[in-house]
Amino acid sequence: MIAVLQRVSRASVSVDGEVVGKCEKGLAILLGVADGDLEKDAEVLAEKISKLRIFTDENDKMNLSVMDIDGEALVISNFTLLANYAHGNRPDYMSAAKPSEANRLYEYFCDRLSQKLKSVEKGVFGADMAVEISNDGPVTIVMDSKILVK
Repeated sequence: MIAVLQRVSRASVSVDGEVVGKCEKGLAILLGVADGDLEKDAEVLAEKISKLRIFTDENDKMNLSVMDIDGEALVISNFTLLANYAHGNRPDYMSAAKPSEANRLYEYFCDRLSQKLKSVEKGVFGADMAVEISNDGPVTIVMDSKILVK
């Protein structure tokens, strides 16, 4: 499971011109589910993300987590994070999980994260989405659950 986290002052996602999910100060998370990912991947990623100290304290040091600031999250499914671009110029997505399993684990991840944060909103799985992000920092981190799952 791959997650791209961006610290944001606000973010939103729209489908067909209608906002379907948004957050204020917190995290915009693009989430890609790989073939072979398990619930454990979602669990460890949600735990790590909720405690990751990437928000600034009163001394302008990154010492606070999204939980510490009572922040929000917007989670958007994104199979293109699993792109294989090694050969040719057209990436393939063969390592992405099948849609039904990817959606199940995406929802499971969102549920686990919502147990930690005051608000977790989502995009629409499989939809063509327009994402607006007001990046704060910018602070952008890429996480791979395989590094965290032992």
